[in-house]
Amino acid sequence: MSETFARPEAQARPACASAARSHVGHVRKINEDRLLDCPERGLWAVADGMGGLHGGDVAAELVIGALRQLVRQPDTITEPMILEALHKANAAILARGHDVGCTIGSTVVVLHLAGDQGTLFWAGDSRAYHRTQGAWVQVTRDHSVVQELVDAGLIDGDQARRHPKAHIITRALGITQEIDIAQETRIVSLGDCILLCSDGLTRMLNAQGFTLDTDIRAAADALLSEALHLDGSDNISLILTERTSG
Repeated sequence: MSETFARPEAQARPACASAARSHVGHVRKINEDRLLDCPERGLWAVADGMGGLHGGDVAAELVIGALRQLVRQPDTITEPMILEALHKANAAILARGHDVGCTIGSTVVVLHLAGDQGTLFWAGDSRAYHRTQGAWVQVTRDHSVVQELVDAGLIDGDQARRHPKAHIITRALGITQEIDIAQETRIVSLGDCILLCSDGLTRMLNAQGFTLDTDIRAAADALLSEALHLDGSDNISLILTERTSG
């Protein structure tokens, strides 16, 4: 699922290594996840479409397509440009849903790395984790019914993973005319890793159990393999990045 883009001569070599993986799983016939893996421009994204045969895959592709336009132009990518792309994707998904006569949508989580500044953008329950000083921390907060129950102290994390409403999200692109994109900026030090993933991975694996091989590609393969072994009832997608320079 990786993409290659021409790099302007003035642009420095990528400051991150990355590995992207996506699998339809053992049950579903369509992979509604889409990925953008562009270390040359410091931009990565996971979109998890909703809508099944009505076009969840199309919704996710519209999200990634809007972000792909950013990496294809020569200008420096900025936070306002990323937000504008996501709002354009939201409008495009709404229009597509109107055309097919039903609601389709997509969650999204985006990482933009500029130097040691890593900015995350998200809507829905696709997540980002940051591994720094040997420990994983969940950066994003799910926009979901279950997360609201957790925040209210009504259930704990283990109950949340098994909750019958675990699939119900409260925010996604393509659902409403206006979309509130959450953001957080963190320092990403040399050797730190960021994991972006769809809920097909996180419903199976706890962040505390994530292992990281010395080879980032092998680590990505291992995460996908373990999630498939444990369940695989949903599409599973992930991008693992490691800051190596810059």
